[in-house]
Amino acid sequence: MHMPDKKRVRRSMLFVPGANAAMLSNAFIYQADAVMFDLEDSVILREKDAARRLVFHALQHPLYQQQETVVRVNALDSPHGLADLQAVVRGGADIVRLPKTDCAQDVVDMAQEITAIEVACGRQQGSTGLLAAIESAEGITNAVAIARASSRLVGIALGAEDYVRNLRTERSPEGIELLFARCSILQAARAAGIQAFDTVYSDASNDAGFLQEAALIKQLGFDGKSLINPRQIELIHNLYAPTASEAAHAQRVVDAAVAAEREGRGVVSLNGKMVDGPVIERARLVLQRVALSGLHQEEGYGKETR
Repeated sequence: MHMPDKKRVRRSMLFVPGANAAMLSNAFIYQADAVMFDLEDSVILREKDAARRLVFHALQHPLYQQQETVVRVNALDSPHGLADLQAVVRGGADIVRLPKTDCAQDVVDMAQEITAIEVACGRQQGSTGLLAAIESAEGITNAVAIARASSRLVGIALGAEDYVRNLRTERSPEGIELLFARCSILQAARAAGIQAFDTVYSDASNDAGFLQEAALIKQLGFDGKSLINPRQIELIHNLYAPTASEAAHAQRVVDAAVAAEREGRGVVSLNGKMVDGPVIERARLVLQRVALSGLHQEEGYGKETR
């Protein structure tokens, strides 16, 4: 049993509908950074109980033990929320995704319920992480408080479909209507020291549109994105993969930091310039991404990236 890693690389979170037994049985083959089983919007009412059982059993699968698993449960004020929570915490999900988070109290209530279930089933207290999805104007307004609401939070995420309806608009290719929400989530997450995740790109067959949106959210500073199509995994991993020059620079920064520590020097310098903590931390992240997906490929998406 381990505590959720708040610094783990999570570029891709693949949504898997909880009632889809075929996808549940093999979604680990796609090598997303995290697999996100869904018990909420993708599951119709009469299949809620069956989906919960399917996801509970999927969580026991040895190959899902080697992969980070997230489960989006129904809200606590729904008839299914508590039963979902019982199943996924007992089943050993790494992270519970809380839908439609409007205020800090939503997170606090969920965290308290998780603690009670962990105690009841003998799971280590605090070992179940939380990911709060913000999907309304109220939630965006409260993003800072939400991001600080529980030590279980590994991150906050944008759910755009409900949010744009709440704003009385619709999604556009440029995403201008989401810019304030994205910036709000990112600022709140970073201020709280947690991760930030972008919404799904719903036109699964439009690779160019997906890459345009993914490039935007990477530039803003997001850690990763929720995905609905497995083919988007390799696209986003390549997009986040550092270039050869970025990787070489990061290695020099990390080497300089190691040398300074070895020699007992408090100041790290590279090429005569002082290197501060955030730069070193960023360099370590770059090398972590290289280790996971190799170097960025300019040509031929869909080819091997190592």
